[in-house]
Amino acid sequence: MSPMLEVRDLYASYGAGDVLQNMTLHVPERQIGCLLGANGAGKSTTMRSLSGLLRPLRGSIFFEGEPIESLSTDAIVARGIVLVPEGRRVFTPLSVHENLEMGGYKLLRARRHTEFRRNMDYVLGLFPRLAERASQAAGTLSGGEQQMVAIGRALMSSPRLLMLDEPSMGLAPLVVKDIFSSIQRLQQEGLTLLIAEQNARLTLNTANYGYVLQEGTVAYSGSAESLRNDTRVQAAYLGI
Repeated sequence: MSPMLEVRDLYASYGAGDVLQNMTLHVPERQIGCLLGANGAGKSTTMRSLSGLLRPLRGSIFFEGEPIESLSTDAIVARGIVLVPEGRRVFTPLSVHENLEMGGYKLLRARRHTEFRRNMDYVLGLFPRLAERASQAAGTLSGGEQQMVAIGRALMSSPRLLMLDEPSMGLAPLVVKDIFSSIQRLQQEGLTLLIAEQNARLTLNTANYGYVLQEGTVAYSGSAESLRNDTRVQAAYLGI
């Protein structure tokens, strides 16, 4: 299966010293890939580099066979890569519906109104709670509802690769279970996903393939099943 996303020898930094070093990974089409690791391992830096929020120092990023490492964030979104950021980052004064409209801005600007309405119907079907809260300010929602808004906002732009940075952060276990069920549904319906997470057990039960990061580099990689059965991963991340 050919990769939709391929990263080769990527280096990135916020200042002195490299945060990412020789990062190499791939995500096949219609699969769920995951990045695992402790705080500071380089998961969010990887996501920021892939989405254009952080310019890599060197290395290559290919999406559907085309290099994208020099593109702007809006150009990367236009290609079909969308990030759900760590901490959700909803527009708190705006209503749920307005947040979703912001996610579909590129469609509205291009007068792709039919696609916009189809995406809105899809998001509200995926997260019925958002339909109930459509006129409510996003800042007054629970953490789980805000995560639904953040994912829904990303889906409004018709992504082909959806990246989620720490989607379980700060959420109750039952809410996390619901969010990951939605992630699995998205894959089943044809979307490609990349998840950065500290919750290794749940993520490896959801993903097809994974990369374990340590100090900005890939320490282990393989199928989710092989990582679940790796004694090093079990000891460090699964509490076994």
